[in-house]
Amino acid sequence: MKIVDIRKLSTTELTTESTKLREEIAELKRRLHMGEVQNVRVVREKKKDLARMLTVLAEQLTKETV
Repeated sequence: MKIVDIRKLSTTELTTESTKLREEIAELKRRLHMGEVQNVRVVREKKKDLARMLTVLAEQLTKETV
């Protein structure tokens, strides 16, 4: 997901999307350990997307409190 798309989401949408992404990363890690997933890059990209979402979420929360 691009940063431009992430910035368009609201705070509640970001929290739900980050929760879904965390669950997806956990599932991918489980599949990776079981040998079902061969592409390791998918986990890396999902983790980067999660970091982007959490960064934008933190920015939005600081703007709301100030």
